[in-house]
Amino acid sequence: MTRTLVIAGHGMIGHRVATDVLAGDTAGEWRVTVLAEESRPAYNRVALSTYLGGRAASALTLARPGFLDDPRLDLRLSTPVAAIDRGSRTVKTADGTVVPYDALVLATGSRPFVPPVPGHDLPGCFVYRTLDDLDAIRAAAEGSEGRPGVVIGGGLLGLEAAGALRKLGMKVHVVEMAPRLMAVQLDQGGGDILARMIRDMGVEVRCSAVTEAVEAGPDGSVAGVRLADGTLVETDLVVFSAGIRPRDELAEQAGLRRAERGGFLVDNRLRTEDDRIWAVGECAAVEGRCYGLATPGYQMAKVVVEQLLATGGTTDDAAGSVFDGADMSTKLKLLGVDVASIGDAHATTPGAIEYVEADPAAGTYAKLVLAEDGRTLLGGVLAGDAKPYPLLRSLLNRELPAPVDQMLTWKP
Repeated sequence: MTRTLVIAGHGMIGHRVATDVLAGDTAGEWRVTVLAEESRPAYNRVALSTYLGGRAASALTLARPGFLDDPRLDLRLSTPVAAIDRGSRTVKTADGTVVPYDALVLATGSRPFVPPVPGHDLPGCFVYRTLDDLDAIRAAAEGSEGRPGVVIGGGLLGLEAAGALRKLGMKVHVVEMAPRLMAVQLDQGGGDILARMIRDMGVEVRCSAVTEAVEAGPDGSVAGVRLADGTLVETDLVVFSAGIRPRDELAEQAGLRRAERGGFLVDNRLRTEDDRIWAVGECAAVEGRCYGLATPGYQMAKVVVEQLLATGGTTDDAAGSVFDGADMSTKLKLLGVDVASIGDAHATTPGAIEYVEADPAAGTYAKLVLAEDGRTLLGGVLAGDAKPYPLLRSLLNRELPAPVDQMLTWKP
């Protein structure tokens, strides 16, 4: 007897669930229906900025022919789930189609957060999330050489957007409310080095800057961004990239619980209170916490797939592994600058000791966070030079094999 797995969403994590179920279902017990909101199959959202740099959309696709041609797969593009009927175990799509399921995985992802400032919806305002968003930004920036463009948000996504506008030839201004760039991943020293190096590339960086309004010109479209200190940054193109919020709109209609800060509330096996419904990726609040990176999402997908293949789609506490949190360490290159965040980067562990080496002339900053024994590595921040990252990450929560200053001079 075959069973039907419905996946709501075809982003990177939903795609991983689908591919791994099909690959692991050697007995042919599952049929997989993927209900995608976008008009394209899954693509590498992490590499979006390369698309504006000239990379073809086809090069970003994750859906290979072997997946798309699988007879067990029913992929429906531009067909988002609009409602869930838990009693009948069906979902209704936006076009009114009713689709039955034996197991349902919610992989609806997240949406960009747009601060509700006056003028946020004027013509000339964009978000940075999908290939369609980037197509709209590219069209608006056509012939933009030297024109100013404003990115509101100086986190990871904001700096990705800033890099994209720079590739389009714009004079970029980054406006960040926090006192430093990448406030989640970096400390003040790392953020300062990053800001300095980005400014050296011609990008204007304004931290501790609150956006008060987006102002319109005579034609009704964007003409500038007004800051709380009275500064007006003239521009006709604004990209909001001030964080994300989980796409959990289906929860209220379906009677599923949400976490206090949003997201489908799930346990460490990614299960909602309904034993036929799971949630993965950015829309999942695992025991109340959402994770906004791809790697934790892939770990969630693995946990769910193990349960589906082991149990046939019913809850079983003995089936598969659990999601017990994720190492949020990450190494990135933002506008050509290497940065990395490892473990407890902000030294929140009681008794933690911080060891810092900074070379402003060379544009490098390194901080290691040690336990109170002075030897056990708890975390760190690297900016300007992230070569020690692989070694340091491998030593996380272990005793350092050499004096701390030698650890920062390691070369691969």
